[in-house]
Amino acid sequence: MGQETSLIPAKRIENSILFVRGEKVILDEDLAFLYGVSTKVLIQAVKRNKERFPPDFMFQLNKEEFASLRSQFVTSKLKSGRGGRRYPPYAFSEEGVAMLSSVLNSLRAIKVNIEIMRAFVRLRKILASHAELARKLEALEKKYDSQFKVVFEAIRQLMAEPERSAKKIGFQLREKRATYGRR
Repeated sequence: MGQETSLIPAKRIENSILFVRGEKVILDEDLAFLYGVSTKVLIQAVKRNKERFPPDFMFQLNKEEFASLRSQFVTSKLKSGRGGRRYPPYAFSEEGVAMLSSVLNSLRAIKVNIEIMRAFVRLRKILASHAELARKLEALEKKYDSQFKVVFEAIRQLMAEPERSAKKIGFQLREKRATYGRR
């Protein structure tokens, strides 16, 4: 059986998966893009079927999470020209995405859901292999204790997630504002 070409590139889906509140989620606007509908249509379909979306399937980001995501991705005004979103986005867990296929009843929704589920599985495998690598490194470290301490420390630093700084990017003026008086 030949492999069918994907509707959406796997990399696009994988880049849409974020970690929020310790969960792997996809935001409503990314899902809307993948499904080929507007974000408004997606949210309306979800709200008409809200009993299918408990808090562990879907939740709305709070203002702090939304602000953090905006600064992370340096988002600006949306194409609408009205200044962007007026409310924080909804985040859908893997189970919430699976439930969307029953709410958005189209052939495209089904195909996109299959690709999204595959992306979640790939991500889970990558995270599992990372954990397995850490276990193997720890076993080697115990076995070869002090001989290779520097090597093991270097490997751990390479495996560690980079620290995210809270520094603001860009030029910031730190002068007092000029006062102009009338004569």
